[in-house]
Amino acid sequence: MKKVIAHWTLALTVASSMSAFFVARAFSINLELVVFAVTAFTLIAAMAVEGWMPFDPLWNAGNGDFKTDATSTVLLLGVVDPLLKAFAPLLVVFAYSNIATRETFTLFPVDASFLVQLVVATLLIELGRYWAHRWHHTNRFLWRLHAMHHSSERLYAVNNFRFHPLNYVVNFALSTFPLMLIGVPADVLFGYMALTQPVLMLQHANIDLRSGWLNYVFSSNELHRWHHSSDSTEANSNYGSALVVWDQVFGTFKFPRKSRTPKRIGLFEQSANYPARAGYLQQLLSAFGPSCCRA
Repeated sequence: MKKVIAHWTLALTVASSMSAFFVARAFSINLELVVFAVTAFTLIAAMAVEGWMPFDPLWNAGNGDFKTDATSTVLLLGVVDPLLKAFAPLLVVFAYSNIATRETFTLFPVDASFLVQLVVATLLIELGRYWAHRWHHTNRFLWRLHAMHHSSERLYAVNNFRFHPLNYVVNFALSTFPLMLIGVPADVLFGYMALTQPVLMLQHANIDLRSGWLNYVFSSNELHRWHHSSDSTEANSNYGSALVVWDQVFGTFKFPRKSRTPKRIGLFEQSANYPARAGYLQQLLSAFGPSCCRA
């Protein structure tokens, strides 16, 4: 049973999510609700499996970080994300009302088949998220925001949501929002979420997955462990959000075969003065301190 879970979890999770999405779309069921339900189920299932077949049993032992991660999860999903979803369409309407002609923004191939639209949107959003993530590693100010995500010293499902709110906003502004501006249909955006959200729910999971060739397509937990290495030469790689296609294109893909995990998870040595084990509020405010951290 464990062997089946290790080799097939990623593939079956993505396939199930996309199947649920296309059934919902065919029968005019609320797509946002379906995507949310699949995402929540994947996260809960990952948390349950972590206790049964962990990649590293030590990562299941908390060091006081769960409260920080849980707080970040609640605020991101309960406040920041809903606000972005509420105000982004208003900004799009404002942008449209200040141009002479709508044709300026008909840049997305809305007349193509749904699958073509989904592929194009996925590649564009992932491109925006790739560069947003990469810039958070190379720009000193942006690293101040992103250090919060890398401050965790273990990987488990819930710390996928340890993000500085401004980091989250920048990612949205450089990936999803531009596609809203050029007129991507809502069902295409939900299709992208159906494809990628299950991957993200498994990305930090402390589960001994062995996804084979899918590691060259999706940003799996096998790859993402290297991105969280405390060694910057290892961590400055695998920037893709849910896919690693742009890492392949830009030469930042890393999948070592001699070892399955870096020596240590956490911040780089040059960011050692960051309060990695502090509470949520202290980590949030530390980004604006005079000597926060260096990328």
